[in-house]
Amino acid sequence: MVSYRIFAKKILIVRFDNRKKLGILGGGQLGRMLIQAAIDFDLTIKTLDPDSDAPCKYISHEFVVGSLNDYDTVMAFAQDCDIVTIEIENVSIEALEALEKQGKAVFPQPSVLRIIKDKRVQKQFYQQQNLPTAEFILTDNQEHTRSFENFLPAVHKLGQGGYDGKGVQILRSADDFRKAFDQPGVLEKMIDFEKELAVIVARNQEGETKTFPVVEMVFHPEANLVEYLFSPANISKETEQKADAIAIQIANALGITGLLAVEMFLTKDGQILINEVAPRPHNSGHQSIRANDVSQFEQHLRAILNLPLGSTKAHSKAAMVNLLGEEGYAGEAVYQGMDEVLAVEGVHPFLYGKRFTKPFRKMGHITIIDQNFEKLKEKVIFVKEKLKVIAKN
Repeated sequence: MVSYRIFAKKILIVRFDNRKKLGILGGGQLGRMLIQAAIDFDLTIKTLDPDSDAPCKYISHEFVVGSLNDYDTVMAFAQDCDIVTIEIENVSIEALEALEKQGKAVFPQPSVLRIIKDKRVQKQFYQQQNLPTAEFILTDNQEHTRSFENFLPAVHKLGQGGYDGKGVQILRSADDFRKAFDQPGVLEKMIDFEKELAVIVARNQEGETKTFPVVEMVFHPEANLVEYLFSPANISKETEQKADAIAIQIANALGITGLLAVEMFLTKDGQILINEVAPRPHNSGHQSIRANDVSQFEQHLRAILNLPLGSTKAHSKAAMVNLLGEEGYAGEAVYQGMDEVLAVEGVHPFLYGKRFTKPFRKMGHITIIDQNFEKLKEKVIFVKEKLKVIAKN
């Protein structure tokens, strides 16, 4: 609801209302950091998650344990919320559609989630909108995938349910078809890329859009998730503008309200191809908490509350290192080397409130800032070598 105040014959539109209750579907680290930003707006937060010990539990005003995919659970959860948002796509879209019909503010909109939740639908959307993406084939099951040997090398992705490197298999030869998924998926032509880039774009209900600086991502060779990134990416101004334009084009084509993370390939011949998108705060924007005028989490709140979007200006160069559980360790987490890295100027840890670690589990991230790019890279190497998440004996 928009209210108006009249001052000396000037009408001011007032949208901000700190009495709103925000419902978040998902209680993981993204929800946790979104709550930390929402506290500054003095919003009341209610969170739903199936894990009774999820990271959001102790900082939500209300925390409900329940399935994100159960229609009745989501409907009951959201009844007293003014706005409903997500931190994970794997939720009951049917419930969100029903809530929207009731007049509830649901962002991102269920129609957007319908497109993005299934990578098969997502890829077809890019094709229909003439958005640049890798060549692809829709596959029904493992046997069907085997019929496309001439398409290799390629990447096989589950249509639904994949996240953080799960649900992705690289198929280089016919021998690799045994790794192909026996469920509906998409087979994407493998791209010989120079860099993997990402742009976080925000769009509010008025259609105002703003992007964060393009970042350059480096993926873990085994876990297939972001190991670290640099902001801004070391690319030409022309490439930066092209990446920005594509991100805004997707956000407008979807008509999304909220945040959209757009992962892209920069090919060796200078093309930009869309890999995939996420309609929420994203791992590729964590450094914004320390490095930018507003963080991605505050920007998401501004967008879904239909407030003016904040400046995304970077105050310094930045890097983000994901803090993953070490191989060979499972149990109560111990952060080995934290004292050493905290002694380095510009190093800021963000731990996710997860008591137990296991190999490659995201336990936190480290944001590193420095005005000098070479010093920034040195700090990244130091943090990666010194800080380890192991388990108590």
